Amino acid sequence: MNHFRLLGLLLLALSPALTAETLVVTADRMFDAESGRIIGPATVVVDDGVIVALNPDAVPGDANVIALGDRTLLPGLIDMHTHLTGDYFSGDHWVTMPVYETAADWAVLGTKFARQTLEAGFTTVRDAGALPGFPDVALMKAIARGDVIGPDVFPSGHYISISGGHCDITGFAPGIQELGPKQGIADGVAEVMKAVRYQAKHGVRNIKVCATGGVFSFSKNAPVGAQQYSQEELDAIVREANKLGLRVLAHAHGTDGINAAVRAGVSSIEHGSILSKESIRLMKERGTYLVPQAYLSDMPLPPETPQATIDKSNYLIPLSDRSIRMAYENGVKMAFGSDAGVFPHGDNAKEFAALVARSLSEEHVLKMATTHAADLLGVDDRGVIAEGKRADLIAVPGNPLEDIRVMEDVRFVMKLGEIYKSE
Repeated sequence: MNHFRLLGLLLLALSPALTAETLVVTADRMFDAESGRIIGPATVVVDDGVIVALNPDAVPGDANVIALGDRTLLPGLIDMHTHLTGDYFSGDHWVTMPVYETAADWAVLGTKFARQTLEAGFTTVRDAGALPGFPDVALMKAIARGDVIGPDVFPSGHYISISGGHCDITGFAPGIQELGPKQGIADGVAEVMKAVRYQAKHGVRNIKVCATGGVFSFSKNAPVGAQQYSQEELDAIVREANKLGLRVLAHAHGTDGINAAVRAGVSSIEHGSILSKESIRLMKERGTYLVPQAYLSDMPLPPETPQATIDKSNYLIPLSDRSIRMAYENGVKMAFGSDAGVFPHGDNAKEFAALVARSLSEEHVLKMATTHAADLLGVDDRGVIAEGKRADLIAVPGNPLEDIRVMEDVRFVMKLGEIYKSE
């Protein structure tokens, strides 16, 4: 039994039914993710990691009652864009770690970051790519076994990238860390098919493709938004992934790469910094999600950040802000993704206020991290507080529909009926 679970039980130490399996969680308010409203009061009955009743007429007499009082209950949050095994914000660490560290180092780091993420209220994450060696897959398995504390992880394994493109390891002398299809660096239809199959073989639950250039790389062969994979290659990646039961998320800043990835059938566009009217039309037509990262535009870059990276970031910020508003106003599907790892893990919830500052409603951004994210992930057992769903619950002070920043102050975390954080 971990000490957070013990802490939750100690809160109930005076209860004569301490050994009962059934828990009852009460709070003054609850966010109904399906309607987008705050309702209350709320009584949630949990048994064996599942919600068995919501606001029943009576609760089991032998249940342990956790009375949260003046709190708002929400479903456990879902972050659709994290890098749990990455640390890209500590000085120039992101530059040197590919050659100084190994997959074992990143997996160990991930155990710390996973715990910070869970304690921030995120009970499920889609990890959007790791350095070679599948540290994210190892982390997923360790959490699932109960060896490590963290959210459910849906890992993407190696980024799939053209040689020398964004998501390849660049900036070093020739011969240093030059990778191939097994590590996700693939050119041409045959190689990208091999890259996808190799990922699937080793347990990924998504495929991440880098369809355009990016900000945090030393790629010399394309501007930040330039398309990198051809339509034929993107089509092959999605076709092969879907055959293997995997969805594809596409890193894409520039318009041409966004549109090509949508035409190929990706499930989501990550960043989507330079959307056009055609992009909006295609995404709505095909049901493609946008997973923006608004907080990245607000956070200060570390002082050691190369000038070229700063210039790329500054170029994209106003374009990205415009694209987020365009997508929202035109009804494009949107899901929550923080890009934690590029900034400190555990600060994921800062994305909420950043989105609201760009004119999205509080109701919408909360749905982005609950029902919308679950839909994009392809799961129906979480994202709402309802009978039969996973007992993934969090609580915050105040009302997030009135002040979205309370999402940065999670006071209670339950995952699958087990308490990991409580006052």
